[in-house]
Amino acid sequence: MRDTRITVEDGPREPITPRALFMAFAMIGLCGFGGILSWARRMLVDTKGWLTETEFTELLGFAQILPGANGTHLAVMFGLRCCGWRGAVAAVAGLLIPPFGILISLAVLYQWYGALPQVRGALKGMAAVAAGLSIDAGIRLARAQPRRARCFLLSAAAFVAIALLNLPLAGVMASLVPVSIGCELLLLRQPAWPQRKAAPMDRKEGRS
Repeated sequence: MRDTRITVEDGPREPITPRALFMAFAMIGLCGFGGILSWARRMLVDTKGWLTETEFTELLGFAQILPGANGTHLAVMFGLRCCGWRGAVAAVAGLLIPPFGILISLAVLYQWYGALPQVRGALKGMAAVAAGLSIDAGIRLARAQPRRARCFLLSAAAFVAIALLNLPLAGVMASLVPVSIGCELLLLRQPAWPQRKAAPMDRKEGRS
């Protein structure tokens, strides 16, 4: 039977198998209070070494333009890439099943003790921690982006449209994604021209 496991250039600390995917995404789901983005990056990039910063950013970017839960999209795409459909099922199961059991238990406890001031204070503290983790993940993802003017302009346009103008997310994505793709397609044609232009200079230097 063909082995569909993949590794990164530096080599992950353990082979990427369906079982390893289940355990990794189960840990992401269990730790991901307020969202799994920061924990997914930490697990897949820092802890496991299965993805580089650039690879994770590209995978997350594609997951975010699809409708639905970003974390589930990320689990499906990464699991499918590593171990086929078995990896996709294992990653999604790990991401959803363990947190679901804990969620049911916490819902029952909250129904009994949710009115206590201590419980409400703890929930507010958890919300603050989740916000801090999201900010940290956003800064790390921004650092992984190329230092190019178009990246800053597109990021600023998205921030202004969504955070300041409160425009619908779907409309903003429908406008900025084609612009971003168009910019990249245009720039793919640019590197060949400077190389051909520099060739005569190289030959002149070789003669001298």
